[in-house]
Amino acid sequence: MPTLAAGRLAELDAFLLELNAAAARVTLPYFRSDHGLEDKGGVRGFDPVTAADKGAEAAIRKLISARFPDHGVIGEEYGEDRPAAEFVWVLDPVDGTRAFIAGLPLWTTLIGLRHQGRPVLGSIGQPHLDEVFIGHAGGSRLVAKGQVTPLKVRACPKLTDAIIATTDPEGCFDGAELGAWTQVRAAARLARLGCDAYAYAMVAMGKMDMVIEAGLKSWDIESAIPLIEGAGGLVTNWRGQPVGPNGGQIAIAGDRACLDEALVALRRSAK
Repeated sequence: MPTLAAGRLAELDAFLLELNAAAARVTLPYFRSDHGLEDKGGVRGFDPVTAADKGAEAAIRKLISARFPDHGVIGEEYGEDRPAAEFVWVLDPVDGTRAFIAGLPLWTTLIGLRHQGRPVLGSIGQPHLDEVFIGHAGGSRLVAKGQVTPLKVRACPKLTDAIIATTDPEGCFDGAELGAWTQVRAAARLARLGCDAYAYAMVAMGKMDMVIEAGLKSWDIESAIPLIEGAGGLVTNWRGQPVGPNGGQIAIAGDRACLDEALVALRRSAK
């Protein structure tokens, strides 16, 4: 598959930082304030959305339309616009809305870019902490408080030494999936819950070793793929295969050997 020229990638990388800044200008005034909460409801029960979600995605889309009118967009709040375009931005303006409305700085803004259907650039931004984790095939970095720090996953070949995470086992996994998670958690050294996509960034930073999720949409995961891979890690489905365009069951890991151990359990519940 054709790759992006270095100059083109650098241009899009710089633009991605602009998009994060624009989203932050919208989301931060709502955080720990009146966030305009609504309940989308549906089959998931309580499904919150705030004015920050809607306003941030609108701001991101406006900038993309002005700078790159031929690019497509797929977003959680406002759907698809030219999803078959050569370049498609995939947006989750506030991932972890439950953390957002609870005042916890674990929510993030997820922005990914597909080129010819393949994720090539992505960021996880946490505006309250002034952090943007950004990555592509050329490498990943943390941009925080005016400083730039390279990101690299850490070695952890044994699951028994691993720090792992998932968002909400009882809310996100069905019965078979919950059994697989429970088996992996029993083998791991430490598990953390409720970190949403911020846990992905911690794998890229070398602070955590694995994240296991299920039922994800494209906007929940695509921004993390270039970030994790650029830091030397892996993102697969529960069969150990590349993640498709629709999300699903996801395993993120910093070390192939550790991932392979977890996949022994995860494959039994793979869909």
